[in-house]
Amino acid sequence: MRLLYLTIGLTALFAVGVVWRPAGAAWDRTFDVVLYNLPYLAAAAACVAAARRVPSERWAWWGLATALALGGIGNALRVLSSGLEGNGPVSTPAVAVSFAAYISMYVPIFVLIRTRVHRFHPSMWLDGLIGGLGSLAAGVAFVLGPYLYPAPGEPTVAAADLFPPATTVLLIGVLVAVGSILGVRLDRTLALLAVGLFFICASDIVLFALKMHDAYVDGGPLELGWLVCVVLAAAAAAGATERPVPVPGPRSSRLGWRLLALPLACIVASLVVLGTGWTHPMPPVSAWLAIGCVLAGLARIGVTFHEVRGFNQVQREARTDELTGLANRRALLQRAQQVVATATVERPAAFLLLDLDGFKEVNDSLGHSAGDELLRLIGPRLRGALRRDDVLARLGGDEFGIVLPDTGVQTAQVLAERLRALLLEPFTVTGVRLHVGVSIGVSTTPAPATTVQELLHCADVAMYSAKSAREGVHVYVPDPVTGTAGSDRLRTMEELRTALEVDDQLVVFLQPQLDLRDGSVVGAEALVRWNHPARGLLSPAHLLPAAEQAGLLRPLTDRVLELALAATARWWADRRVPVSVNLSAANVTDLDLPEKVAAALARHGLPTAALTLELVEDNLMADPERGRTVLGDLRRLGVRTSIDDYGTGYSSLAYLRHLPADELKLDRSLTADVDRDPRAAAIVEHTVALVHALGLSLVAEGVETLATSATLARLGCDVAQGYAIARPMPVDDFLVWLAASDTGLPSATLVPELSSGVGQN
Repeated sequence: MRLLYLTIGLTALFAVGVVWRPAGAAWDRTFDVVLYNLPYLAAAAACVAAARRVPSERWAWWGLATALALGGIGNALRVLSSGLEGNGPVSTPAVAVSFAAYISMYVPIFVLIRTRVHRFHPSMWLDGLIGGLGSLAAGVAFVLGPYLYPAPGEPTVAAADLFPPATTVLLIGVLVAVGSILGVRLDRTLALLAVGLFFICASDIVLFALKMHDAYVDGGPLELGWLVCVVLAAAAAAGATERPVPVPGPRSSRLGWRLLALPLACIVASLVVLGTGWTHPMPPVSAWLAIGCVLAGLARIGVTFHEVRGFNQVQREARTDELTGLANRRALLQRAQQVVATATVERPAAFLLLDLDGFKEVNDSLGHSAGDELLRLIGPRLRGALRRDDVLARLGGDEFGIVLPDTGVQTAQVLAERLRALLLEPFTVTGVRLHVGVSIGVSTTPAPATTVQELLHCADVAMYSAKSAREGVHVYVPDPVTGTAGSDRLRTMEELRTALEVDDQLVVFLQPQLDLRDGSVVGAEALVRWNHPARGLLSPAHLLPAAEQAGLLRPLTDRVLELALAATARWWADRRVPVSVNLSAANVTDLDLPEKVAAALARHGLPTAALTLELVEDNLMADPERGRTVLGDLRRLGVRTSIDDYGTGYSSLAYLRHLPADELKLDRSLTADVDRDPRAAAIVEHTVALVHALGLSLVAEGVETLATSATLARLGCDVAQGYAIARPMPVDDFLVWLAASDTGLPSATLVPELSSGVGQN
């Protein structure tokens, strides 16, 4: 900034001298050679500073610094060679240096435009061509033409003398071409440089006219025209900052008065040149330039039509779901934004969120092509029941949304029931008649939802309630106390994301497992708990549904595995009690799981025998082949695997035959009444025989009474887990419990029954 002030000060000093300066050849030489050119050097220094400060534009500023420095040197050489009055011949070195200064001015122009335009569209090239040709046509016709075809009595100008104004006209053409490419929206740097260069062009043209009439004298007010450009160049350099790297944006059409103003003006100027040429003599080149400008304008019209058509197509594609042809999420959100903004209590609006039931079974049984065909049939089935202003969109997967302007809650509910009835009618897909269900959530605005986000959130909560209660349609009703849904899943999901990044919110509780033959501690299951900062300690019943909905089961399992192994490392050196960790479906099908488990064990200095991984049958059946591969790799690694909740899922004996597992865990629903229900006891007894015949061990969950444990021991179960032994407890409490188990105190009521022979096989 100091260099800018220095440039302004030196220019002001010269301006004062133009009005008043002492007479004398020595002073005139100092004034014209020194004072006039010092602003050039100060501005060049400002450009050098900008080149160092803005690396992406350094070549532009170095080029401008070179042009200014050469301009100052050329001015000095011109005055020294032509005399103080400026009437003598100009030396060749002065002409060469001045010409080099003009050439250097093109460098910053092209570099600066390149840093601002990531990719040149065909219309940009045409706009630049129109601007350049049109301005050159007008310049040649009206600036150079009067001297090439002088009026009677006017002197003839030699071709060599026309070189300076010709370069000026060329510079004007370049500036107009750049302006046509960028449009009337130049940033501060380019605007300052453009105005400055036009001052140079105007001053050059006036200078040429004065010299042709022998009226020019060095040191006059005309000199300030060039110095104004110098000051503007210094101002542009002082304000230059690093610009972000241009990022390609969506395809768009180059329309609007800011982009078309200069090209249209140049086309008009070319038509004026052609019209004037009929009555006044003009250089032929100006006519050819004007014709080229008009032809480029016609080409621009063709390109414009192509771009507009392509832009409209891209806009449609950006707002349309590719599979179904319905509106997509973006289009629905835009329409919802408009509807929410205009909804009032007297004229409310509604939103329906539809989620198909049984769609996964269609994909699994008939293939994804059948599922896609089913999704394409949803729109035509529902469209007839909707109004013209209603927007039906596919949000993703098998989820659809409908925006209903001017619709109250009762009307929306009636419509939702009608749409559900339509979807319950059979579909014909690949020649097969299919029935699918649908769960629909209904929400309204401006009450209770006041924003688009709240509207979608309320509908999502309502849809989830409809799916859970199997009621088909559910209208969102805020809780009278909190004003929100009773189970605010979306908020819980976001809070869970935060909890996974905080060290102390997620913890594990440990529940011991006892050998039913001797009462020894043979394991502990790690159960996750959430120390919620506002809601206290949350069980998996609150945590796992939110994790599943948010797609966080895999990172949650990874965290639980780390916490469980960290806890196990605290007792493993003294007691070889392994820990069990539950896997999610995402983990079971993760081919990288064995490698991750091995790395986790190594981090905590534990052998593979310290870990047992539990998984549910249903998770395995989602992708049996992939699941068997993962389990096989885990077993080869040395990690035990356990099938949890056995008896509640598919329980396919054929599948069990090929299952690479070490143990099965009987679900509590099979063990709860085993001491009172002979049928339950028979199921357990035969399951024990089957499991042992397959070389597996059997763990009984839900052991809550002494009678249950004794019966299970009699039936041959290997391991028991439940409240009769111990409730899940924090790690520190488990360490105390584990130390006490050496004295037999934790199983004081259980072990005597076993040692008396009741539980012996």
